[in-house]
Amino acid sequence: MFVVTGATGNVGRTLLSILAASGAEVTAVSRGRRRHVVPAGVRHHLADLAQPETLRPAFAGAEAVFLLVEGAGAHLDMPEILRVTAAADVKRIVLQSSQAVGTRPGAVSHAPLHAIEDLVRRSGLGWTILRPGGFASNAFAWAEPIRASRTVTAPFGDVGLPVVDPDDIAEVAAAALRDSAHDGRTYELTGPALSTPRERVADLAAALGEPIRFIEQTPDQAREQMLRYMPPPVVEGTLAILGTPTAREQRISPDVPEILGRSPRPFTAWATRNIDAFR
Repeated sequence: MFVVTGATGNVGRTLLSILAASGAEVTAVSRGRRRHVVPAGVRHHLADLAQPETLRPAFAGAEAVFLLVEGAGAHLDMPEILRVTAAADVKRIVLQSSQAVGTRPGAVSHAPLHAIEDLVRRSGLGWTILRPGGFASNAFAWAEPIRASRTVTAPFGDVGLPVVDPDDIAEVAAAALRDSAHDGRTYELTGPALSTPRERVADLAAALGEPIRFIEQTPDQAREQMLRYMPPPVVEGTLAILGTPTAREQRISPDVPEILGRSPRPFTAWATRNIDAFR
């Protein structure tokens, strides 16, 4: 039996579907009663990583757990979560982390995730760590202004990053949950090519069949907007990656092709699949 935390998220929803379609017994864990995202035959359990005791019934009898921490995970008692996991006789953890843990090891914004990775590695359980780069689904932040005025504002319009499709992350996670050959591995997950914000807006416009105007923000304008919903260290860390990515952050990782036996999905595929959200 496999357990998927963060089951209502961009990765979790697809991961549930992949595992359920394979005939595996699956438990979806989320904090809310959003059962409409749970495929038929999947058990749903209300639990909160911030309250580790609530995880015990969900983890009981599980072979492997997909662990998704909200934000950077600084608010979590990770040692207690791992104690609950070990007590349930779980064999493996697949942790969704972030590429920035490896590319910016001294960054304050990702220090909590760095600590969580270290705890997972020392847990005594089998583990696989997934470090995705920027998500293609971050473009959902543009959905409302595109629907309202066919306009997008974003900083660093011509800086490219190899954004990754969440469905690719889910497929890699499914492989790691099902096969202990991935134990002890850390994978960086990216898309197949560099893509700039301006290019992603053009891809959305092509999928929509209507023009979308791109307006480039200054870094200060972007900072002011992001501070409304993100803590300052995370804002600064995000702006650094978006504006001055390192060579490693612009590198096309070979891990998705090696694990899945195919190229990662380009942003155009994500845009076509999700275009109804922008109409």
